[in-house]
Amino acid sequence: MLILVVSLAWAQKSVVKSDQNRSATIDQNATDQNYSVQIEQLSRQLELIERELNEESVWQKIYTNHLTYVDIASQISQIDKKIKRYKRRGSRKYRTKILELKSKKEQLQEQLNLLKDYAENPFKALIKPKEIQEVPSVTNPFAIINAISYMKQLDENLKRFEHEIDQLKAFIDMLEQKIVILKALHTLQPDDKSLRQKLEETEKEIDDAQEALDLHQTALIVYKKKVDEITLRLTDQIKEQAKKVGMIGMIILATLILVLLIKWLVKRTITDNERFYMANKIINFSFIFVVLIIIIFAYIENVSYLVTVLGFASAGIAIAMKDWFMSMLGWLVIVLGGSIHVGDRIKVVKDGVEYVGDVLDISLLRITVLEDVTLTTYMHNRRAGRIIFVPNNYIFTHMIANYSHATLKTVWDGIDFTITFNSNHKKAQHIAKETAKKYAKGYTDITRKQLNKLRSRYSLKNTNVEPRVYAFIEENGIRISVWYLTNAYATLTLRSTISTEILELIKEEDDIVIAYPSQHIYLDQAKEKPTLPNLPDGTITL
Repeated sequence: MLILVVSLAWAQKSVVKSDQNRSATIDQNATDQNYSVQIEQLSRQLELIERELNEESVWQKIYTNHLTYVDIASQISQIDKKIKRYKRRGSRKYRTKILELKSKKEQLQEQLNLLKDYAENPFKALIKPKEIQEVPSVTNPFAIINAISYMKQLDENLKRFEHEIDQLKAFIDMLEQKIVILKALHTLQPDDKSLRQKLEETEKEIDDAQEALDLHQTALIVYKKKVDEITLRLTDQIKEQAKKVGMIGMIILATLILVLLIKWLVKRTITDNERFYMANKIINFSFIFVVLIIIIFAYIENVSYLVTVLGFASAGIAIAMKDWFMSMLGWLVIVLGGSIHVGDRIKVVKDGVEYVGDVLDISLLRITVLEDVTLTTYMHNRRAGRIIFVPNNYIFTHMIANYSHATLKTVWDGIDFTITFNSNHKKAQHIAKETAKKYAKGYTDITRKQLNKLRSRYSLKNTNVEPRVYAFIEENGIRISVWYLTNAYATLTLRSTISTEILELIKEEDDIVIAYPSQHIYLDQAKEKPTLPNLPDGTITL
């Protein structure tokens, strides 16, 4: 009975112990399964972060190059140690090994030279604020544009520097997430050496990145203060120049209003268009000169230095720009002397070629002339309508004739024609003179009045303004020359009218024959030559 009781107790105890072992095995299996799920999840997260770092972050790629450089340098160091060890054991015995190691070292050295830019901490070298160039000084209005461009460039450089630091911060945040995952994996897999090595490498990487971040944040503060200081100084200079420009603008505006007032008074006082034009030119030139003086004294700090430099340079400038200075001096002579005015008809002779036209403008360097159809163009040039630019210095070196100087608006013009020796030359002279008087009477009266006005300025000896006629004995007949006063701007018109009128009147006279070169040839030698009492002289008979 006792044995049965003991047996039952032992059996019951064995059943309880078996149940306990089965329960512990189930709990252990559940725990292992939970660990596997956690490891798998953490591994996926680590893979995603590493992929993002390798594909999207330039920092990781650069740091990978740095690690490669460090690894190659370590391999070269190990090879150097092996070579020394083999040499101590015997160079001849281990010659082949030494040569192999040296060859491998050369290959690694070439790779190391390619990666030499990544020898130091790459995070420090990659972020560098752009050097601040020489700060411009705003001393004139044109420098304002340069200063604004310079400040804009500084602002862009500052934003780029801040953006690079923000990228480094984001990179550090991703590394910290990677470290958290690696620590969790290491806790679950404490015996995994690769996890431990990766964790140490990541911690080293984040320490280097954090060190560079702290350095660059300090540099950013200093750089930002410099930028703010430069921007403030340039802004003050721009404001000062703006005030200065405003003041100068007000002075120039006041001067312009005064000039306009003077022009208005001159226009009301001077009725002659030519004198008004010249006065207007002088006023404009004076205004420009005053404006230049204002600007020079406003923006040149050391005027005495400028005067000294110009004094030394004046000799060279005078030689190099001789024609310009002579033209300016010629302009003064023309303006102050009054020899030529705008609207005058002048003739300029250059290299034997004559140009006749009306003065359009008298500038500081040249006279602008519009070539017109005149007797000169009819007899010589055979073209007109050109714009002729005459340098003002020609007033000293070339002949310039003024057809309408002062109040004179008329010139003498003449018509020549030849009659035969047996023609009535007195009647021909009378016809020519009366015709000239008929058509030139208005210009004769005008000239008489104009000459009377000029008596106060010039010593006039001969003031006869009536048409004149002359007769000269020439080789082929008697030449009749009639002279009359005509409009200086329309000589050809009156010349054509008088010429056709004289021709018509002479054709009506039987005792006046126009002489012209001609030939009469007689082929019948036996026939008596006729007498030719009225043939024009100069006719050749055979």
